Amino acid sequence: MKVYKVHHPAPIEMDDSLLLEGDALHALSILPSESVQCAITSPPYWGLRDYGHDGQIGLEESLHQFINKLVMVFSEVRRVLKPNGTLWLNIGDGYTSGNRGYRAPDKKNPARAMSIRPDTPDGLKPKDLLGIPWRLAFALQDDGWYLRSDIVWNKPNAMPESVKDRPTRSHEYLFLLSKNEQYFYDHNAIREPAADGSRKNRRSVWSVNTQPTPWAHYATFPTQLIEPCILASTKPCDTVLDPFFGSGTVGMVCQENDRHFVGIELNPEYVKLAATRLSAHEGKKMKLEVVNG
Repeated sequence: MKVYKVHHPAPIEMDDSLLLEGDALHALSILPSESVQCAITSPPYWGLRDYGHDGQIGLEESLHQFINKLVMVFSEVRRVLKPNGTLWLNIGDGYTSGNRGYRAPDKKNPARAMSIRPDTPDGLKPKDLLGIPWRLAFALQDDGWYLRSDIVWNKPNAMPESVKDRPTRSHEYLFLLSKNEQYFYDHNAIREPAADGSRKNRRSVWSVNTQPTPWAHYATFPTQLIEPCILASTKPCDTVLDPFFGSGTVGMVCQENDRHFVGIELNPEYVKLAATRLSAHEGKKMKLEVVNG
């Protein structure tokens, strides 16, 4: 029998903004506990994109495996959050595949085509709406998170769909979750205009256009969706975490609002893209670490 001694990696220094290349769970394990104030992220959606990288989240054989993997990642996120920290989580939905092993191309949305696709989950039927946002939200609630708000992201310029037996989907969910019962939330920072000219508490439906981008990434967070989350949940010089960093839009909004950030991204091409984008925006080279494992 072989015996291996496993050493836990030493926590990484967090004295500035940081971009980590590697698997989210491995990268999170080297962040110090209670080191970030807020997390804002949009993980890959299940069965909707093949990003072409081993270890990616989103192509698990079952919906149950997908939810469980995200619960594990966000358990580590909760560990690195400060006691009064929050998580803003954007997640989209989808439909069962009818056990088709592919998704046909759509003239209006060519990127939706896929050569692989998960089977219809047990208990669901062909053409069923999966209900992924709420399945994940309730799983996180069961894991210890406080589920504080469901925000409807209304997309006035939503992508057209070639469907004739249901309405075109033009919204996604943005969940606000907290680590503890009491947490930092600056409601005054995100008040919205009222009809009488005053300012009222932010409502739970946010109308934000999707943003086209010249950067080669399937989907990017609109900056107008990210900024209220940062302003409500952090103060200047606080650190914001995005464990699914993509092209780095959360980092860019942090730069614009005097916040530090930690971004984690598995795909090396997206890491290069984010580093280039953020270095150009900040005017200095982005600090990058490669996390093995």
